[in-house]
Amino acid sequence: MKVTHVRETKKEETEKMPKWSAELIENVQFIYELALAELELQAFEVDFSVTNSLRGFVLRIPPDVNKLVRRLAYFKTISHRTTDYYRLTRYNRTRSVNQYLTHWIYPYKGKFHPQMIRALLNILKLKANETVLDPFIGSGTTAVEAQLLGINCIGIDISPLCILQSKVKTQSIYVIDEIKRLREEAIASFKLSNHAENPVAKSYNEFLNSINDERVRNFYLMVKLVAVSDRARRRRDIVQAFIKNLELMISSVEDYEKAAKELNLQLGNVDIRRGDARHLLLKDESIQGIITSPPYSIALNYIANDAHAFKAMDYDLDKMRDEFIGVRGKGETRIKLYNEDMAKSFREMHRVLEKRRFCAIVVGNATYQQHKIKTIEFTIEQCEKLGFTLINNINKIIYGLYNVMQADNTLIFRKDR
Repeated sequence: MKVTHVRETKKEETEKMPKWSAELIENVQFIYELALAELELQAFEVDFSVTNSLRGFVLRIPPDVNKLVRRLAYFKTISHRTTDYYRLTRYNRTRSVNQYLTHWIYPYKGKFHPQMIRALLNILKLKANETVLDPFIGSGTTAVEAQLLGINCIGIDISPLCILQSKVKTQSIYVIDEIKRLREEAIASFKLSNHAENPVAKSYNEFLNSINDERVRNFYLMVKLVAVSDRARRRRDIVQAFIKNLELMISSVEDYEKAAKELNLQLGNVDIRRGDARHLLLKDESIQGIITSPPYSIALNYIANDAHAFKAMDYDLDKMRDEFIGVRGKGETRIKLYNEDMAKSFREMHRVLEKRRFCAIVVGNATYQQHKIKTIEFTIEQCEKLGFTLINNINKIIYGLYNVMQADNTLIFRKDR
């Protein structure tokens, strides 16, 4: 009886909402999410007030409902019309609400929440066919969300694993038929390879080398790495993990294709490059927005965490340590080198961003050797010296890394000089 009563009450509340209204998605439950939702509406110059439940919004002046439905991230409905974002999250092969479409592919630590990135793309007032840069592309979340909104994205990372993930998540949609055609051959060659002790055996490598299209080859390399990860982290049978993840990955890419057609999405162009955030090969003031999260290398050793994948890709871990930000040196030297590298990266971000445009940096203070590293304060100080003006500072508690990071902040800067 209680459940029925609650459902009826919610239905009645929805029916009572005025014609010009907005309703938050059910999983929105933190203060920082409400703050981002309000900033989204402000970015589209919507005049609004929040209802007593904190889940509904009254829109005072008739808004451009079509645009809000197509763009907004934290809202389920706009004037009783379901948003594109809410519909996109229904294409989900996982148990996590944030891992819809291809977002889930590969268990990369320290991922962005896709919902937050979509909101930031709106808050930074990026339009279709403009370009957003993420100089630390990581697992490719910025690239996927920009692509869905028709915004072009340049994603850069020094990690070959990050480059591979980002390419697979955004490029596989264009070659899904060829990927499906090779499914049985891939399974057969992977089974043959893994009669040996080495999970990276010759037969599957020969299969990969026989694929002419880099996008298809990347997809099947990624399937192998997900299986290698499942074996290393979860002690799963590698062949069974390969087959299971292959089916899930194909289904997720098919979902992406289906969603793009059903919602009539004009996908943005994605350019993923292996490079160095300290030396961006981009022209001055050529970018309309930046969304990024610097590596939490002091709190999380990315090389050690994904060592099994790098080894399967035949990379030298010692050489990679010399290239990555935040993993060189020990003690005070490590912190000093990290800060120097980040200062160079901020300088490059400032250089390539157009004047009066916005940059969002998600960063947190870390604990290293029992000392708190004030990365947030350092970021603000360095960026303001360069000519950025801090517009918003949104605090968010981090639960998963609470032993080394207590919170992160979303810092939104405007380039004023």
